[in-house]
Amino acid sequence: MDRRFLEENLALVEGHVAEGEVHLLHQRQLVSDLRRGGHDTTQALGLLAAFEAAQAAHCAHCDRLRLELSSLKP
Repeated sequence: MDRRFLEENLALVEGHVAEGEVHLLHQRQLVSDLRRGGHDTTQALGLLAAFEAAQAAHCAHCDRLRLELSSLKP
């Protein structure tokens, strides 16, 4: 693939990772607040699990793009 294309995609996915971290922090705080308040956390934990899975996929995508970029000649 073209280096520029890979770099642009990597920047996009890195942005998704950064946004994902914000969502994860917020959701973890929400779960904690609900738990502390004695509320049911089932749905909040399910959403947290979905966020964590999406984050793992984005991180794996970053890793693949970085690997592909590193294999290209400068």
